[in-house]
Amino acid sequence: MIRPGRHRRQRSLPMSKKLLVVALAATIGAAGCANMSETQSQTAKGAGIGAIAGAVLGAAVDGRSGAAKGAVLGAGAGAIGGYAWSQKMEEQKRQMEQATQGTGVGVSQTADNRLKLDVPSDVSFDTGRADIKSNLRPILDRFAQSLNANPGTTVNIIGHTDSTGSDSVNNPLSYNRADSVRSYLVARGVDARRIAVEGRGSREPVANNATADGRAMNRRVEIFVAQPAQG
Repeated sequence: MIRPGRHRRQRSLPMSKKLLVVALAATIGAAGCANMSETQSQTAKGAGIGAIAGAVLGAAVDGRSGAAKGAVLGAGAGAIGGYAWSQKMEEQKRQMEQATQGTGVGVSQTADNRLKLDVPSDVSFDTGRADIKSNLRPILDRFAQSLNANPGTTVNIIGHTDSTGSDSVNNPLSYNRADSVRSYLVARGVDARRIAVEGRGSREPVANNATADGRAMNRRVEIFVAQPAQG
């Protein structure tokens, strides 16, 4: 029996469990949003998973305040996709900037801490062909040297085409271009097991395919170098 004037106290979830619920909801909701690219979806998942792991560890170490801090830090670590931007990665970026200066090849650090080389069609391949052009070879030579000097990194090469022609032509052509780059790097000592290749055809344009300049921009190869974060 409840005595007059007293109210039964409702039990609330501990802070660590609340954070887990919020993180799980964010992970499921964010990763399932429409119009989200694969990279954005993976980043959202990573943030949620990182928040969960951080909350659990923080709660175990320092109670409520530790859970809150751990969730925030964990979300940040998960959001970058598990890649580290080390001094070696920065040095490799500088080397490739020097090697590609004046060639039209773009060199940048991505939001998820990968090194990206964006190789346009006038440097990489002739129209309809997967043979590496002569002006790309010195760049790939230097790139292979930098990869061999940093054996802990992984490489993902993605080929793209414009919308001219059908998927039955563009899809294998984009893959063959990426595979040609891989074969060139392997021939210069890079371990093939470090390199993944993809062909995405005309599915991911970066410019308007209605113009010649736009189609030229869409015919490209993207090369990503990643250093996994240490556990």
